[in-house]
Amino acid sequence: MTRGLNKVMIIGHLGRDPEMRYTPSGKPVTTFAVAVSRSWNSGDGERHTETEWFNIVAWSNLAETCKQYLTKGMLVYIEGRLQTRKWEDKEGQKHSSVEVVANEMTMLSERRESNHNNEAGSAATPSEEAAPTGTNEGDFPF
Repeated sequence: MTRGLNKVMIIGHLGRDPEMRYTPSGKPVTTFAVAVSRSWNSGDGERHTETEWFNIVAWSNLAETCKQYLTKGMLVYIEGRLQTRKWEDKEGQKHSSVEVVANEMTMLSERRESNHNNEAGSAATPSEEAAPTGTNEGDFPF
């Protein structure tokens, strides 16, 4: 019997602050977007840059960690799996969205303090944070 593999690893910058909500059963879920850019030179030597946006979904403890520690602009490593979410709107139109369901997150840049009373440029390094990384091991029924 063959086994499938669905694994995604990205490194990019948060495009917005994470948003956390709770399912009706009380399970936390956090969503945010990560931009991943790549650059290349065309045959005529012209430099090109392309940015791909990934919608990220984190559940349970990882959702809480992402909401607490991540902010817009931070560089992060996200590992997870691709999932296609399908829904129908009020007008009956069908929609789908591909998202990364995260099972691991590592902060790769400094976290900027939200306290505006701090000096400009001050930031806490990941080593100063209580929990800069997280996983969702055991959170998924697969």
